[in-house]
Amino acid sequence: MEMKDTNADVKDNGWLWGRWSGLALAIISATAIIDQAHKWWMLSVYDIVAKGRVEITPFFDLVFVKNTGVSYSMFASDSFEGQLMLAGFAAIVSLAMWVWLARAGNSRLMAWSLGLIIGGAIGNAIDRLTLGGVADFFSLHAFGFYWYVFNIADMAIVAGVAGLLYDSVKAES
Repeated sequence: MEMKDTNADVKDNGWLWGRWSGLALAIISATAIIDQAHKWWMLSVYDIVAKGRVEITPFFDLVFVKNTGVSYSMFASDSFEGQLMLAGFAAIVSLAMWVWLARAGNSRLMAWSLGLIIGGAIGNAIDRLTLGGVADFFSLHAFGFYWYVFNIADMAIVAGVAGLLYDSVKAES
């Protein structure tokens, strides 16, 4: 019986490019482009700022919120320097995840997941540099309770984290 070295792909990978890097780059690009195109449309064409809160369903509204912090507006900063620091942090973390994928990426799911996370982080970082904060539009609510307002980049990040969690559990079983 021939034993297959499951780490062969990992050993051959470079620091910045590995087996799954091409797929991840496509996902990163698509995620950031879709996110930025949607934000442009909401702000420039649909003009959500002028419309205010728009009820779509009894539990879902469109609204514009500029988040100058991170999740739930933690570490909020209205200054350009603060936004630059948050965007820089996103860039550093994105680079670290890219290197992780290039060096140790071992599945299509990992490439998709990290691509979604990095693409979402880039989309939100672009907002920080161009708008002074992250543009959020989607508001879910029920029974008087409003969850945080989010955007396509946030959805991509959450989906990517869920994919990584699934990939780690799947790999252990």
